[in-house]
Amino acid sequence: MHALVRLEPAVEVVWRAFELRPEPVPTLDPKGDYLQSAWKHSVYPLAERLGVKMRLPPLQPRSRLAHQAAHWARGQGRFEDYNAAVFRAFFERGEDIGDMGILAGLAAELGLAGDALRQALERREFEQSVLEDEQTAATLGLRGVPAFVADRKAALSGVQPVDSLRKLIEQVRA
Repeated sequence: MHALVRLEPAVEVVWRAFELRPEPVPTLDPKGDYLQSAWKHSVYPLAERLGVKMRLPPLQPRSRLAHQAAHWARGQGRFEDYNAAVFRAFFERGEDIGDMGILAGLAAELGLAGDALRQALERREFEQSVLEDEQTAATLGLRGVPAFVADRKAALSGVQPVDSLRKLIEQVRA
C-alpha cells in the first residue's frame, strides 16, 4: 500500500472495517486442518516473499472491537500507527485483539489515552461506523480481505502486487 501511494500520490487510501466471521458465524480452530493448510500453503509463503513476519495466531477472536478501536484511533489522528500495532499484536505475537484490555494497552503503547479508548469501546461509540463499513462492503459485493476498491467502480480481492493496483486505478480513471 505504501509503495502504491509513493507511485500514485493522488491516491487516497481509506481503510474500512470488515469482519471475516461476525457473530453468529463460528470462528475457526487454529489447530484445525483448514487454517493449518491455508497458512502452510498460502500465508507463510506469501509472507516470506513479501518479507513480512507472520505466524498463525493461537486463537481466532472476534474483530469488531479491534475495528471500533481503529475508528477511534482515526479520530486521534493515529489510525495507521494503531492499525499497524493491532496487526503486529495479532499476527506476530498472537494476542487476543478481541480483548478491550489488549486494545487499550496498544493505544497506551503509542502514547494515546488507553482509558479513553476503553470507555469508547464500552459505550460502543464506533460500533455503528463499523457496521456501516460492513454494509458498504456488502453493497460492493466484497466477501474477503484484503479487498481494494477504486472509486466504488472496480475492485480486486486478495493480496495484490503494486502493478495490479495501479492497473485498477488506471481502469477507473479511463
